[in-house]
Amino acid sequence: MRTYLSAALSAVLLVLLTVLVPVSALSAWVDLELDDTDRYLAAVSPLASDADVQSTVATLVTDEAMKNIDVGPLQETVGQFLRETALSFTTTDAFRRAWDSANRAAHREVTAALHGDDGQAVTIDLAPVIEEVKRELVSDGVPFADRIPVQETSITVLSADRADELRHSFRWLRYLGVRPAAGTVVLLVLVLALVLLRGGTRACLTTAAVAGAGLVLGAALLRIAVAVGRARVLGQVHGTDRDAAAAVYDALTASLRTTVWIVLLVGAVLVVGGLVGRVLAARRSPAGLAHHG
Repeated sequence: MRTYLSAALSAVLLVLLTVLVPVSALSAWVDLELDDTDRYLAAVSPLASDADVQSTVATLVTDEAMKNIDVGPLQETVGQFLRETALSFTTTDAFRRAWDSANRAAHREVTAALHGDDGQAVTIDLAPVIEEVKRELVSDGVPFADRIPVQETSITVLSADRADELRHSFRWLRYLGVRPAAGTVVLLVLVLALVLLRGGTRACLTTAAVAGAGLVLGAALLRIAVAVGRARVLGQVHGTDRDAAAAVYDALTASLRTTVWIVLLVGAVLVVGGLVGRVLAARRSPAGLAHHG
């Protein structure tokens, strides 16, 4: 009977941790990163130096400018020149400041799209960036730069349909906040302490190994969820925006991928430590010593 209860407890603990790890990580991520403007900006600000983002911005600026330029047979040459000039600008501090400004506004759209009532796409309006590009190019005397229109030109990072699908889940995750993460830690400590007091060291080591396996499975489930989310989010993003949207998604979920590795490491340590500790404890027990003799 005692063996049956121990096995049942192990099974329940394994399932709970497998489920709690991804839920805890995602709810804490929504609460601490997506809902916090400063943390959001800290995640996406480095993308000003990302090659895909720079290329996307340069292409959009060039495309909008060339709609207002007609130089006959020199059209392609002028377009290429403007793109190279715009691409060069994306390496400057002025571009990084404009990128941060655009993303501060974009964070409001993220919040509205995931927690509001009306379905809307999440976009990064590049108008502040284009305005800065135009100002710099005009001041440098770049031909036709004055014809670059400053208007809303956006990179779509989450379609309206995907935002509608995710809204309900994000509301629940936002409500849960960091509570599941704290609860997971408390649960793990309490179970190990209880097993240690009631069953002794060997039983505690076995439970630790089971808990470690649950953490490993939970981390794997979280990594799958991040990968599936990436595929679904980018699946409805236009091809011209996809590279930049992928860079934004990867930047925002970087902390989740780090969490995967941390939980995997902790889980692996518990599994190995529990199994090795149990073997050593068995060898040092009186029965083990007698058998050895």
